[in-house]
Amino acid sequence: MRPFSARVTRLLFALVASLWWLGTTARADLVWSRETGWRVEGGALSGLAGPEGRKALDLMNEARTDEDKGSNRSAIKVYTAITKRYPNSIYAPEAFYRTAKLQVVRKEYNKAFENFQQIISRYPNTKRFNEIIGEQYRIASALLDGARGRMFYGLLPGFVSRDKAVEYFETILANAPFSDYAPLALMNIAHGHQVLKQPEDEMDALDRMINNYSQSLLAPDAYLKLAQAHASLVDGPYYDQASTKESITYFTDFMLLFPSDANVVAAEKGLDKMKTMLAESKMKIGDFYFYKRNNFTAAKVFYNEAITSYPESEVAKRAKLRLADVEAKATGKSIAPEGRAPGDAQPKKKRFWLF
Repeated sequence: MRPFSARVTRLLFALVASLWWLGTTARADLVWSRETGWRVEGGALSGLAGPEGRKALDLMNEARTDEDKGSNRSAIKVYTAITKRYPNSIYAPEAFYRTAKLQVVRKEYNKAFENFQQIISRYPNTKRFNEIIGEQYRIASALLDGARGRMFYGLLPGFVSRDKAVEYFETILANAPFSDYAPLALMNIAHGHQVLKQPEDEMDALDRMINNYSQSLLAPDAYLKLAQAHASLVDGPYYDQASTKESITYFTDFMLLFPSDANVVAAEKGLDKMKTMLAESKMKIGDFYFYKRNNFTAAKVFYNEAITSYPESEVAKRAKLRLADVEAKATGKSIAPEGRAPGDAQPKKKRFWLF
């Protein structure tokens, strides 16, 4: 039993030592000052020892000196060398961060975003997590607004890449789904798809916004934009009305859930237009059965649906007149002219005098 106990004791000691080492490394901070250069504070370890540690520190100081002199390209080159040679050291996250910041200055937006992402992916416990998400959000927003990066060593402007902005917002959403940036990212994704003329993807983003962040201050805007997005797909009363019905649903939900919102008037106008469209569609179908097929039963069904779709509308008034026409024709009576009920007095004919 004694050898076993001794072995257990040694394992426990090694475990405690390892935990202490990890804790010390986690608490260590890399600090910069002009007097001393880079130094590790709050912990005894940098992840490197001996000549390697000295070399990494010298490279960090060289890069920072280049940076302070305005030689950003040289600084980026040295910082990149550090991330490749010493990826597990305390210097690597800082080197990625400094590289990305300098690339933003140089308008190398795609490279900057990817280097910020390297920090999130490789060092998820970084103290700069929220700051980095904010940097990524600003890059994506700039690209969505039409910012052009630089190409060929910063000599030429790049292309507008709003599709890349949408991709970056999706990355931000995946990185920080519970942060304040998440609903903002989804709204920007929807806007990006709208600009790119991709309504299906726009509606998907707005739907995710409503389902996942219903308590967000942006939820009312998402409901309204989703209703408007469905409305934009409506081609007219002669076509399928699935988008019209979806739009009516979201306009109605918006008005019920957010009755004091400043955009209620806009929602009311949108709802009126969509309900009118749906009622008009029923009228067109009813007219087809009435005038083209002499199917009075089917015509009655669709005229009644036109009335129930929007009872207070002008379309409903015309549907009631058309129902009277159906009844008259079904019983062999004369049909009243458009817009006039049977039995109304005939309008007097105008007389024209020639002098």
